[in-house]
Amino acid sequence: MSETTVTVESSSTEGSCCGSCGTAAAEAPATAAERAVFQVKGMTCGHCVSSVTAELKKVAGVTEVAVDLATGRVTVDSAAPLADTDVAAAVDEAGYDLIGRIGA
Repeated sequence: MSETTVTVESSSTEGSCCGSCGTAAAEAPATAAERAVFQVKGMTCGHCVSSVTAELKKVAGVTEVAVDLATGRVTVDSAAPLADTDVAAAVDEAGYDLIGRIGA
């Protein structure tokens, strides 16, 4: 009985395919120790969302940022509790106003 070896090489630098065949690398779900929701005033477009998201991701410990443009709510996941002053500084740096924490 002969043995056949098949080697599959990928030219992609990503290390996985589209995943439709079930061989894509699985991403671990993001887990956050803390989740906080803030109200931000002044955002009107996608650029606003991008600016706020970019500045908040610079805050130490922030793992994920989700902005709801329609409501002005910004959800921030982090490894540890965030100081409102740090969030306010990041939102201010982006050019917007932090109204406050929702449901604190």
